Amino acid sequence: MFAVKRIFNKIKIPLYATYSTNSKLVEVIHENETGIATISMANPPVNSLSKELLNALNKSLMDVQQKQCSGVILTSSLPTVFSAGLDIMSMYNKNEKQLTEYWQTLQDTWLTLYGLGIPIAAAINGASPAGGCLLAMSCEYRVFVEGKHTIGLNETKLGIVAPTWFRELYIDTIGYRKAEMALLRGTLFHPKEALEIGLVDELVPDKTNAISKCQNYIRSFKNIPL
Repeated sequence: MFAVKRIFNKIKIPLYATYSTNSKLVEVIHENETGIATISMANPPVNSLSKELLNALNKSLMDVQQKQCSGVILTSSLPTVFSAGLDIMSMYNKNEKQLTEYWQTLQDTWLTLYGLGIPIAAAINGASPAGGCLLAMSCEYRVFVEGKHTIGLNETKLGIVAPTWFRELYIDTIGYRKAEMALLRGTLFHPKEALEIGLVDELVPDKTNAISKCQNYIRSFKNIPL
């Protein structure tokens, strides 16, 4: 059970406050009126989950929680991609130490995201395969922008196996049989298909509407006691 905390400031402050990270790979906007923080991944061209992006995302998530935000929206600054997933080059031709560091960074970031103590919703504004799907599933509520892009764990089509903790979250989200078949086939779901199987919660025509729906979800916890 997460804690929903709100801070009421009596002095006049700007409606929005922007925080940056040292890596410039994550953009954070905090809406002072609602207490909601929007975290946008910004690692073009496809928001590959490099070690640097993962560290920046992890730090940003911990920062907004420490600032006692009322909730978080995770999205992308790219127009047609949420995240293309793990950075293959971070795993290719690496030694054991480098691989261990990368996977530890991935797991640490996922644990922060999945265990966040405030409401978090994903505004999925584009393609979200593999690790991108993992990030979206790790949020409590998922709003998907309609279009030609897809979402799912497609590791099988790349000749690899989704890690156990990817698979377990998939099963928890869409059910054992659907997850089993999707994992075997490496299925990527179009928006309407993703909604039908419960991989996402709502469909919207554009990112602006996705952000709005995520805000509504977070606001719904305003009167729930700790």
